[in-house]
Amino acid sequence: MRKLPWVALSLLLVFSVIGFAQNSNTNSNSGKTNANKNSNANRRPIFRATADQIKQAQSLLKQRNFYTGEQTGKLNTATRAGLKEYQKAESLKVTGTLNKVTLEKMGIALTDKQKTM
Repeated sequence: MRKLPWVALSLLLVFSVIGFAQNSNTNSNSGKTNANKNSNANRRPIFRATADQIKQAQSLLKQRNFYTGEQTGKLNTATRAGLKEYQKAESLKVTGTLNKVTLEKMGIALTDKQKTM
């Protein structure tokens, strides 16, 4: 009967240590999350081409035989492949995206917001 209080006290101590350890892990993970939020706050806005700019690019790619699809205004797989070929032919960085440099090289007008990026 004398062992029962010691067993209960030992179990209480073990569960306290486990609870403390779990709490410590939670706090250290939340610090990492806050660090990620702060680093994302320093990122620049993402450059996005408008649907009209994509249609113009598809038209130009079609004229140069880099694209055979329709002018949908969406960057689909075929459009990206045509952009890669165009960028390679024009000695641009091959990304398959309609970035600022590619739009300027194609002679497609940028929006005011895109000009500041």
